[in-house]
Amino acid sequence: MNRLMLTAAVLALAAAPVFAQTPPPATDAQPGSEEWLRVRGEMYNRAPDSEQDPAEVEATARLNAEIAARNAAAADAELKATTVFEEQNASWRAETARLETERVQWEANVAAANAAQAQWERERAAWEAEMAACRRSGRACVVPPPPRY
Repeated sequence: MNRLMLTAAVLALAAAPVFAQTPPPATDAQPGSEEWLRVRGEMYNRAPDSEQDPAEVEATARLNAEIAARNAAAADAELKATTVFEEQNASWRAETARLETERVQWEANVAAANAAQAQWERERAAWEAEMAACRRSGRACVVPPPPRY
């Protein structure tokens, strides 16, 4: 008999997580509605006004007002934070665009400088070649000075 009880206990413990994770039956009821609560095995039955404790009603109303005030303050803070974020994001994008423009201009300036350097080197090489040819010929050479930039 002990063995049977032990087996039953082990099976019950093994099955407990499965039962605990079993979702409630599907329903189209809105969360918080009476049907939604009923499907989940919960019920909400409001006591009639005559049975309400005035102190409890007042405390509940005060708590609800505090919660509503905190929610409104949180919504206001979120709106302000979103506005600040959007402004800073726009500023960052503008600065990034400005820096990108400067980078492209710098690259264009480098390309122009490299092209001018290459042109000067070609002209200098041509002048030196002309001077060398003139010297080899043994005649008097009148050659303009080398290019300067």
